[in-house]
Parts: sequence; C-alpha cells; structure tokens
Amino acid sequence: MSGPNLGAGQMKRLQKFRTFKERGEWIELEFMAAAASRGYHVLKPWGDSLAYDVAIDHGGSLTRVQVKSGAVRNGGGYICRFLRGHKEPYTLEEVDVFAAYVVPVATWYLIPAAVILRPSPKSGLTLYPFSAFKKDRCGYEHYREAWGLLGKSRSDLSLHNQRR
Repeated sequence: MSGPNLGAGQMKRLQKFRTFKERGEWIELEFMAAAASRGYHVLKPWGDSLAYDVAIDHGGSLTRVQVKSGAVRNGGGYICRFLRGHKEPYTLEEVDVFAAYVVPVATWYLIPAAVILRPSPKSGLTLYPFSAFKKDRCGYEHYREAWGLLGKSRSDLSLHNQRR
C-alpha cells in the first residue's frame, strides 16, 4: 500500500490494538517475518529486560535490532521516535540497528544505531517514504528497505554515520 493517508485496512489494523504495547508487539512480529522471509536467522529474546527487541544471527555474530514504528503524519513524512519509553536514549552498547516501520505505507527503514545516536542521540526523525521534495530533509531514504544492513558487523555498522 502506498499513499499519504492511512488506508481503510491499515486503519482497522491499528484500531484493533488497545495499547501501544500491543501495537509494538505486532510490529515486532511483522519485522521478524520480513527478516526471516529474506533469509535471516531471527532470534527473539525472552522477556522485556533487554534494550533490543530482536537479534539477527549471522555466522555466530548477533545484530541487535530495536523495532520502532510511526503512524503520525508530519508534513510530507511520518514521525518515528527513537527513545526508550519515550524518555531515555539508547546507546551503541545496546543496539546496532533501528528498524522503523512506517505503518500507513507498510515501509521499513533499517538505520544503523550510530546514525541516530552519534554525535548526539536524536529523539526522533521524520521519514519521507514518498518523493523527496527537499534533499536535506530526506537524508534517510537510502535506509529504506536496507535489509542488507542486518548482515553487517557491529564495527561496520558503527562506521556508517562517518560515511554520510
């Protein structure tokens, strides 16, 4: 589905969740299914005590993924928050990649944590899954559907923001 507004089906899917926690659990499942369908070995930690939601096993190394979502429109894009409990930032010792799902258009952004956390942590971004009308505002488009990042090492991912 594409377009600037929530489609009827997407709106119904969001309305059936009573809490943001339930919606977050659904989005984690969506991420795990999408990653597994691309051949990744997906691991789900037991409980809620870790800073990441999902791990990807590649050759004995783990990529720690924090799954986020956004459905609120901000101009030509959608807001996605990258804080723990809407208060505290994550750290590079906890997360390697953020997987941000733009719910109304069913689009994933896989962004190295270093891009969001360095040089100082960003609390949120506006993601523009439509045509980029201002290049400086759409600096994250090359992370749209960037599934190949899940197979990168932590050191490769940590260097990502230095190449931008």
